[in-house]
Amino acid sequence: MHRPQSEQSASPEQVAEALPARADILGVGISITDYAQVVRCVLAAALARRLLLVAASDVHMLIQARQDRAFAAVLNVFDIVTPDGQPVRWGLRLTGDANLRERVYGPTLTLRVCEAMAQAELPVFLYGSRAELLARLAQKLCARFPRLRIAGSIAGRFRPLTREEQRADAEAIVTSGARITLIGMGCPRQEWWAFHMRERLAMPLLAVGAAFDFHAGAVAQAPPWMQARGLEWLYRLGRDPRRLWRRYLLLTPRYIPLIAAQALGVLPFPHHTDLDEATTRACPG
Repeated sequence: MHRPQSEQSASPEQVAEALPARADILGVGISITDYAQVVRCVLAAALARRLLLVAASDVHMLIQARQDRAFAAVLNVFDIVTPDGQPVRWGLRLTGDANLRERVYGPTLTLRVCEAMAQAELPVFLYGSRAELLARLAQKLCARFPRLRIAGSIAGRFRPLTREEQRADAEAIVTSGARITLIGMGCPRQEWWAFHMRERLAMPLLAVGAAFDFHAGAVAQAPPWMQARGLEWLYRLGRDPRRLWRRYLLLTPRYIPLIAAQALGVLPFPHHTDLDEATTRACPG
């Protein structure tokens, strides 16, 4: 059987050494990184058959973590938490931790990872969303990257999983031959799922959220000019106000005074994060 040349070059030590540094933003370690570094880390972990937890953080995620210390603890277990939203990238600059040229946006990262997996001939598994959307997503990704192999998919159940279901899902993913799993369940369900499944799956687990909807063609993305100016939230709110009004009109505005207080050094940080509580919560599916 043909074995890709790149599969002979990875080691767990190389994966660990390549992980980006992190900076504390509202109690969550945000990775100071770019697309190229994250893709290298994912590829190295896939080749080494090593767990790598990757999430993409927007403002909504940071506010949720600020309110739920168990969720903050979960995010800080992740190996990489990218600055997905422009305001998160700006927060890194405002606090003096980093001046990144661009954010690391989950949907764009998804495409770059899929391109790398296709070139390395490493199969990808899709988890979450609905069965019909997963079928469209797989079709569109393979059309875009002809060498990409989709090892399989499991649609979300939209309820807590039993331990038997967790074992069955993990077995299905492992036996499929997949070397990474992309998770599209929305925040915070996808991060909780990856956290609960981390001891069952020795591969990169990437929580990429709305990337499934965008790349399957189910939801339109904001124009590039709106994305660059941090206005993607306004575009999404206008298209789906019933579902998103609470997130963008009640939760997100809390970010500005919080990040300003952190930059001024007057934000009280809740140092206690409850990882024990996190392990007792149900695994979403």
